Amino acid sequence: MQFRLEQALEVLDRTPAVLRAMLSGLSDGWLHGTRGPDTFSPFDVVGHLITGEKTDWLTRTRLILESGAARPFPKYDRYAQFEASRGRSLVDLLDEFQRLRTENLGTLRALRLAPSDLARKGLHPALGEVTLEHLLATWAAHDLNHIAQIARTMAWQYEGAVGPWREYLGALKGDVMKMDDEGVRRRRAASGSDAG
Repeated sequence: MQFRLEQALEVLDRTPAVLRAMLSGLSDGWLHGTRGPDTFSPFDVVGHLITGEKTDWLTRTRLILESGAARPFPKYDRYAQFEASRGRSLVDLLDEFQRLRTENLGTLRALRLAPSDLARKGLHPALGEVTLEHLLATWAAHDLNHIAQIARTMAWQYEGAVGPWREYLGALKGDVMKMDDEGVRRRRAASGSDAG
């Protein structure tokens, strides 16, 4: 499938409602369960998506349009949610995510990007040159990746309970995204369980 901004917007528009439908009203076992030590809970993922709305997608879009590859993107803080979400409810996070996403997509639409804009280049600190099209396609794929991550993490909560049916459940198989040492340290510090 070739990238088309209108199609990416179809996904980006729906993500807040999808997350609200998946997560609203669930007990803490679903919201804060993980796939093992040093992995992310659905609650963590929603906080991570908020960070992206604040500091990633539109920030980098503007940087590409204003400076091209002359200025590298600032480093993205993959673990900001641990401090930013501390003490907050899931409902509050979902409301903030929906508000930010609505604002950001309104801003994106107002840019009235032309095909020539999508070919403009930016400089990622680790990946090198990328285009605005790459960035916007990644935004939509990133949403879908994290929706899948939430579903897999929730399914994992019954990993032991499904018995022999585990063999047929793809959500219980495959790689698990683990945090690096910085993420582990920051989660512990934000939760007050830092022994250091």
